[in-house]
Amino acid sequence: MSSVRRPLLTATAAGTLLGALWFVPSANATQDSPARTEPSAQATTQARVTTTSAETSTDDTRLADTGSFDTTPYVVGGTLFLTLGAGFVVYSVRRERLGF
Repeated sequence: MSSVRRPLLTATAAGTLLGALWFVPSANATQDSPARTEPSAQATTQARVTTTSAETSTDDTRLADTGSFDTTPYVVGGTLFLTLGAGFVVYSVRRERLGF
Protein backbone atom coordinates (compact mmCIF):
# COMPACT_ATOMS: atom_id res chain seq x y z
CA MET A 1 0.00 0.00 0.00
CA SER A 2 1.41 3.36 -0.88
CA SER A 3 2.01 6.01 1.73
CA VAL A 4 -0.52 8.26 -0.01
CA ARG A 5 -3.41 5.90 0.85
CA ARG A 6 -2.48 5.45 4.51
CA PRO A 7 -4.02 8.73 5.75
CA LEU A 8 -7.14 7.97 3.74
CA LEU A 9 -7.39 4.52 5.33
CA THR A 10 -6.85 6.00 8.79
CA ALA A 11 -9.51 8.65 8.21
CA THR A 12 -11.93 6.01 6.94
CA ALA A 13 -11.32 3.80 9.97
CA ALA A 14 -11.78 6.75 12.34
CA GLY A 15 -14.98 7.82 10.60
CA THR A 16 -16.33 4.28 10.77
CA LEU A 17 -15.56 4.08 14.49
CA LEU A 18 -17.23 7.42 15.18
CA GLY A 19 -20.22 6.37 13.11
CA ALA A 20 -20.55 3.15 15.12
CA LEU A 21 -20.25 5.05 18.42
CA TRP A 22 -23.11 7.31 17.34
CA PHE A 23 -25.52 4.41 17.92
CA VAL A 24 -24.34 3.57 21.45
CA PRO A 25 -27.30 4.13 23.77
CA SER A 26 -27.10 7.01 26.21
CA ALA A 27 -28.24 6.96 29.83
CA ASN A 28 -31.08 9.46 29.64
CA ALA A 29 -33.64 9.27 32.43
CA THR A 30 -36.71 10.26 30.45
CA GLN A 31 -40.11 8.63 30.31
CA ASP A 32 -41.78 7.46 27.15
CA SER A 33 -45.25 7.84 28.66
CA PRO A 34 -46.60 10.66 30.82
CA ALA A 35 -46.38 10.23 34.57
CA ARG A 36 -49.50 9.26 36.53
CA THR A 37 -50.99 12.05 38.58
CA GLU A 38 -52.99 10.01 41.09
CA PRO A 39 -51.36 7.35 43.25
CA SER A 40 -52.53 3.80 42.78
CA ALA A 41 -53.92 1.65 45.60
CA GLN A 42 -51.05 -0.79 45.16
CA ALA A 43 -48.40 1.89 45.71
CA THR A 44 -50.20 3.06 48.86
CA THR A 45 -50.36 -0.49 50.20
CA GLN A 46 -46.69 -1.07 49.43
CA ALA A 47 -45.76 2.18 51.18
CA ARG A 48 -47.68 1.12 54.28
CA VAL A 49 -45.99 -2.29 54.30
CA THR A 50 -42.59 -0.68 53.88
CA THR A 51 -43.26 1.80 56.67
CA THR A 52 -44.42 -0.95 59.01
CA SER A 53 -41.40 -3.13 58.28
CA ALA A 54 -39.07 -0.12 58.56
CA GLU A 55 -40.34 0.51 62.06
CA THR A 56 -39.39 -3.01 63.13
CA SER A 57 -36.06 -3.21 61.27
CA THR A 58 -33.93 -0.21 60.33
CA ASP A 59 -31.89 -2.21 57.76
CA ASP A 60 -34.85 -3.19 55.56
CA THR A 61 -34.43 -1.24 52.32
CA ARG A 62 -36.57 -1.90 49.25
CA LEU A 63 -35.47 -0.90 45.79
CA ALA A 64 -37.60 -0.45 42.71
CA ASP A 65 -37.78 -3.45 40.41
CA THR A 66 -36.56 -1.97 37.13
CA GLY A 67 -36.25 -5.30 35.37
CA SER A 68 -33.31 -6.45 33.35
CA PHE A 69 -32.27 -5.67 29.80
CA ASP A 70 -31.00 -7.91 27.05
CA THR A 71 -27.19 -7.81 26.96
CA THR A 72 -26.84 -10.19 23.99
CA PRO A 73 -26.22 -7.46 21.35
CA TYR A 74 -23.52 -5.89 23.52
CA VAL A 75 -21.75 -9.21 24.09
CA VAL A 76 -21.92 -10.16 20.40
CA GLY A 77 -20.78 -6.71 19.25
CA GLY A 78 -17.96 -6.59 21.78
CA THR A 79 -16.75 -10.03 20.77
CA LEU A 80 -16.91 -9.09 17.11
CA PHE A 81 -14.88 -5.90 17.59
CA LEU A 82 -12.38 -7.67 19.85
CA THR A 83 -11.86 -10.33 17.19
CA LEU A 84 -11.55 -7.71 14.47
CA GLY A 85 -8.96 -5.77 16.50
CA ALA A 86 -6.96 -8.93 17.22
CA GLY A 87 -7.04 -9.74 13.51
CA PHE A 88 -5.64 -6.31 12.67
CA VAL A 89 -2.84 -6.78 15.19
CA VAL A 90 -1.95 -10.21 13.78
CA TYR A 91 -2.07 -8.84 10.23
CA SER A 92 0.16 -5.91 11.18
CA VAL A 93 2.74 -8.11 12.91
CA ARG A 94 2.74 -10.51 9.96
CA ARG A 95 3.29 -7.67 7.47
CA GLU A 96 6.14 -6.28 9.56
CA ARG A 97 7.90 -9.63 9.82
CA LEU A 98 7.57 -10.35 6.10
CA GLY A 99 8.86 -6.87 5.22
CA PHE A 100 5.89 -5.48 3.30
